[in-house]
Formats: sequence, structure tokens, C-alpha cells
Amino acid sequence: MLVDEFDVVVIGGGHAGIEAALASARMGAKTVMFVLNADTIGQMSCNPAIGGIAKGIVVREIDALGGEMGKAIDSTGIQFKMLNTRKGKAVWSPRAQADKKLYREYMKKVCERQENLYIKQDEVVDIIVKDNRVVAVKTKLGLEYKTKTVVVTTGTFLNGTIYIGDKTFPAGRAWEPRSEGLAEFYKRHGFPLMRFKTGTPARLDGRTIDYSGLEIAPGDDPPPKFSFWTEPVGTYWFPKGKEQINCYITYTTPKTHEIIRKNLHRTALYGGLIKGIGPRYCPSIEDKVVKFPDKDRHQVFLEPEGLDTIEVYPNGLSTSLPEEIQWELYRSIPGLENVELIRPAYAIEYDVVPPTELYPTLETKKIRGLFHAGNFNGTTGYEEAAGQGIVAGINAALRAFGKEPIYLRRDESYIGIMIDDLTTKGVLEPYRLFTSRSEYRLHLRQDNAILRLSKLGYELGLLTQDQYKIIKELQRQIEEWMSFYKSQRTALAIGSEVKSYTPSQLLTSDFTLDDLKTFGFDVPTHPFVKEVVEIELKYEPYMERELKINERLKKLEDVKIPEDLDYDKIQGISKEAKEKLKRFRPITVGQASRIDGITPATITSLLAYLGKLD
Repeated sequence: MLVDEFDVVVIGGGHAGIEAALASARMGAKTVMFVLNADTIGQMSCNPAIGGIAKGIVVREIDALGGEMGKAIDSTGIQFKMLNTRKGKAVWSPRAQADKKLYREYMKKVCERQENLYIKQDEVVDIIVKDNRVVAVKTKLGLEYKTKTVVVTTGTFLNGTIYIGDKTFPAGRAWEPRSEGLAEFYKRHGFPLMRFKTGTPARLDGRTIDYSGLEIAPGDDPPPKFSFWTEPVGTYWFPKGKEQINCYITYTTPKTHEIIRKNLHRTALYGGLIKGIGPRYCPSIEDKVVKFPDKDRHQVFLEPEGLDTIEVYPNGLSTSLPEEIQWELYRSIPGLENVELIRPAYAIEYDVVPPTELYPTLETKKIRGLFHAGNFNGTTGYEEAAGQGIVAGINAALRAFGKEPIYLRRDESYIGIMIDDLTTKGVLEPYRLFTSRSEYRLHLRQDNAILRLSKLGYELGLLTQDQYKIIKELQRQIEEWMSFYKSQRTALAIGSEVKSYTPSQLLTSDFTLDDLKTFGFDVPTHPFVKEVVEIELKYEPYMERELKINERLKKLEDVKIPEDLDYDKIQGISKEAKEKLKRFRPITVGQASRIDGITPATITSLLAYLGKLD
């Protein structure tokens, strides 16, 4: 029975579904979000954390487009850190530990209060298509909702199966029902389905952990924030003194590894029950022990799940061992000798549609008006899911309005890199973003995301005119200061020789903007302007080199690779990349660049070895 009509239907209320639904609704599209449980909108199924290397930059890009994830983690974070600070500012990236319950409540409240957005607790079991175009969805309760577009963000729920040792049961998340009907829709319409796998550690009773001998992992002071719009507006740092919790570090032991090896046949993965492919860069502890037999310990971060809960997330201890073995395993680790497990670790296997079935707009090639986002596209991580979600939601709304869709280029965002990788290369394993996947790392930074993408966010109606005015004014100040520092000169004695330098030339050495005060130069007072100006000027020669290398890379696609090339001799290429290059034996650099998992950084190292970058 047809009961209502919408512009956009979003299936799923996870991180991709939230950003998709909010974006389309904020653009004026009448949007409905279908969820299996309205109380778990925004649930953090695995680690209660947002950000990380490259991932934190994606969150700031979502924020620049008018998304919600950055504001949510700023509001509910309990520890904040800037990662990569041992390297230059151009590759820094923020990360924050969240209060899991508060994050979920925040996102649910935002969705409930969003104009044009409706929430329905029901399962979509079929998508109705006519003339190769989406026209409606049908739910488990037998109701039909007419729609112009659909965004599918089922995460791990489509035909999800949980494994704890040899125990297995259907679920989309721990003890939550899975989605089954949509798999038949995809088979009926000729979409291939792949089987992927991921997992999560046990949750520990923090009262039973002995922290006295463990290494403390505190947050940063001042702590980095994610959203440009969180108070104080226009900066990327909270004021000093923001209260934060501590995390702790411990390590596995030879006894831990012995327990795992002895019971390896009882894991779902090595016991043969799981056929799906898991994430290489977020492996289970048994995977680590098997693949790195010479390592006598692996690091474990003990991360509180919130301020008002005793549950602790042991980051690094994902496993699919039987629960009774999990108890033995966890208790072999310093600080956890008497630990109690609240929830067991588990692995989960689920269906995904290969992302090569999509255009870069995230619309399917087979059916007009059908979009995919998140883990359902073969990715892993909240940030990757949310980045796809906002693009899918934007394009679903544009399609519903009869307007041209947008797509993000590789040279303007990490979201664009991810979507380009997914839709052109496809996936052989769950995809995770790294800075090494970008050939524009110095341009795509955490500090300038708002400058790169806010114009698009404003044009789409996701940022207000007042917000855009703030950004334009800061952009004007940045350009003025950069012009000033390039035009002024000062004398500086190096040894017995006195030379004239521009401030920008000084900044490319070890000088900072504050050092310029000693030469009589003013510096910007606005912290955001000051930060961006210093980074832009300090890294300008390197960014120019980056652009030149990328131009040359485009021209070097047809460079031949010798058949007998010994990849082991090439410096700067990971072991995994070398294995893939040996296996595929590409005959040109262009062919090598299209192998899944071969990054731009790998191609640069290859070309340098072949003597083509001189």
C-alpha cells in the first residue's frame, strides 16, 4: 500500500546514512531515513573514536561541505590529539575519543530536529524500479513509499553473520537483526555481491583493570577540534585547559601469542568458517601473530567508552576466538590479569556491492536514482562512510531536483581520492584511507579543508551566507599576508656574508612566523590566518614540486617497466606493494598505478628507481 512520497529515501542510520539524510534534507529535499532501530542512529559499532591519519582530514572536509560529524565529535569528545606532529604541519591530522552514548544521542537529536527529515523504524526489503529508474521502496510491514532517489547505507547489516569461535548467528551488529530482503533485490537486478569481513574486540570492565603499571596516553593541550564552527568559531583549537580523560597503553606477551597459536584452529577465520576478506590495515590479533611471527608483543590502547560507563575498548585486540579462550587471552596481558569481559569480541561477515558498479557521483550505473555509500561500498571506518554519505546525499537531492550531480576531484579532497579509488580501481579488501593514497598530500591538509570546499558547500545551500562571508574574509586576509611576506625584504648575516631575504624565504628554513617579529615584521593576529599563512609559505617550494611531479606522472603513464625488474631493490615501497607488483608484473607505470593498493607514493618511488624523475 502506497502511504507517502519523498524526494530521497536513505536506508540506514549509521555514519553514512546520517550525513546523506542531513545533506539532502538541508538542501530542501523531503527525506526519510529508514532504520532497524531508531535508538541506534549514530551508533559507534567499533572503536568510539573519530579521526586519525587522513581520516581526520576527511572529517574537516565533511564539515566544510556543511556536514555534522565534526560538530558531533567536538560536542561529545572526551580526549583530543593531533597525530603526526613529529612530522611537518602539512601532514598533521586530528583524532578524538568519543563518549559513545553521548555521540549517539547527539546524532539522533540532530536528525530528529532536522527540517525535511523524517525517521521510520522499519526494514526496506525491496526497491521498486520502472524503466531503469527508482520509483519506490517497500518495507517489511508491506508499506510502499514513493521516491525519486534511494541511498543505500546498510553497513555490515546486509546478510550479516557474526562469528565467535565456532558459534555463528545472523546479525548486522552484536545481537541486532540483520537486513536480508535487499540482497534479493540486488541479485534480481544483476548486481554482483562480494563477501567482506570485519571485527571488533571485547568490551572490558574498567573496574577490573589494574592501571598502576601501565603507560598513560593523555590528550593534547590545547586540544584540536574538528569543526570550523564549534566555539571559538574560525579556529581549529579549543582553548587550553579543556578537561580530558586519559587512555592507557599495554602490550601483548609471549604467553598471549602462545594462547593464540594453540587455539588458531578455533578462530572463525583460520578455522575456515569465514570466507570473506577482512581489512588488511585493521587486522585481528590472531592475524598479527600469524603474519608477524618474529614480533614478541603488539601494542594495545585501553580507551574508555564514555564518562558514565565502566566499559573500556581494548584497541588492537579484535578476535574471533571462542569466548572462553578470549578470557584466557585478555588475562595474559599486563594490567588485565583479573579483567572481566562485558561483551565478547566477534567477527562479522556481510555483503557489499563492488564500487565499480558506481559512477563517481556514487549513483549506480545500472539504475538511475540509486546511490550507495559507506561500508556497503567495501570501505571500513566511520570517516570513510560519512565522507561517501554526504556526497551520496547531495547527489541524491540534486537528482531528485533534476539538477546536475557533483563529484569531487582527487586534487581537491581526500573524499574525492577515496571515491575515485573505489569507482575506478574497485576493492579486493575493505578500503581504508591513508595519506599515501594521495598524490596531493601537501595541498590536501587538515588546516585548509574549509578553504578548499566551503564554496561548494555554500553553493549547495549547506553553508549559510553568513558562514561563507566569514570564510571569504579569512581567505582575503590570508592572501594579503602572503603577498606582504613575499614582497618585503630584510638583511640577514650568515657567517661573514649579509644577504637580503623575503620573509617567505626565511619561513622555508627553520624560522616561524613568530620569529619574524625579531626582524620587525608584523604577524597575523587571527590564529587560523596565522596557521594557514605559515604552512602555505613554509611548504610552498615543496607544493610546487608536488604539482610538477604530478604533471610529469601524467605524462609518464606509458613508461615501460622491465620484465625482470627486482622490486625488492626499490626504496620507499611497502612490503605489501612489492608483493602486488611481483604478482601482477605490470608492463607500464600506468598499469601499475591502477593495481588496487598501489599508491601514488609507490609510483613516485618506482619512477625514481627507473630514473624517470630526474
